[in-house]
Amino acid sequence: MDIISVALKRHSAKAFDPAKKLTAEEIEKVKTLLQYSPSSTNSQPWHFIVAGTEEGKARVAKSAAGGYVFNERKMLDAPLVVVFCAKTAMDDAWLERVVDQEEADGRFATPEAKAGNDKGRRYFADMHRVDLKDDAQWMAKQVYLNVGNFLLGVAALGLDAVPIEGFDAAVLDAEFGLKEQGYTSLVVVPVGHHSAEDFNAALPKSRLPQSTIITDC
Repeated sequence: MDIISVALKRHSAKAFDPAKKLTAEEIEKVKTLLQYSPSSTNSQPWHFIVAGTEEGKARVAKSAAGGYVFNERKMLDAPLVVVFCAKTAMDDAWLERVVDQEEADGRFATPEAKAGNDKGRRYFADMHRVDLKDDAQWMAKQVYLNVGNFLLGVAALGLDAVPIEGFDAAVLDAEFGLKEQGYTSLVVVPVGHHSAEDFNAALPKSRLPQSTIITDC
C-alpha cells in the first residue's frame, strides 16, 4: 500500500473492538514510530505513556470523566493507548542529552561538528525560550508534528487510531506525576482495530478542495 492510499483510507476511529489485540511486534513498531518522528532541530521535546494493560488504560481513562466521558470507552476498549506529552521547559540538560545521543549514534565526524550542531540547536532554543518566551508553545508544536506522523504511520501498519484532546490534562498529569517530571499531557491516541459500532469507518472522507487550500505558483 502506497502512502497516498493510506492517507485516503485512514479515519479517526470512534469505537474500538476490545477483542482484537495488538501483537508484540505491532506494539514495538508503534513505539518506533514515536521514537523516530521528526522535530525542529531534532530537539525531541517529548515523552510518551504507552498504556497496554487494563490497569494502565484505566489510569489514562480517569482523565475522561465528567464532561469528557464520551471518550472513556475509546481509551478502555482500544488495546493500546498512547499519551503524547510535551516538555514544559527547554533546559540545557536536555539539549546536552540530545547532542550526546547524536554523537553516540555517529552523526559527528569531529568535535567541531558536534559543537556546531549544538550551537545551531541552541540558537533556535534560545530564540524561543529567551527572546520570544514561547518555548512551551514551540515544543507543543513538535509533539503535534509527532502526532501527525504517528496517525499516518499506524494506518500504514493496518491499525486504527483517533487523536483525542477531549480529556482533563490536569487529572492525567497528576495521575502520572508528569509536572514533577517536567512534562504535560497534550493528546491521547487510542490504537487498535475499529469495531462494528464505528460509524466513521463507513462514511466518505470529506476535505476542502485543493483549489481552496493550495496556491500553485
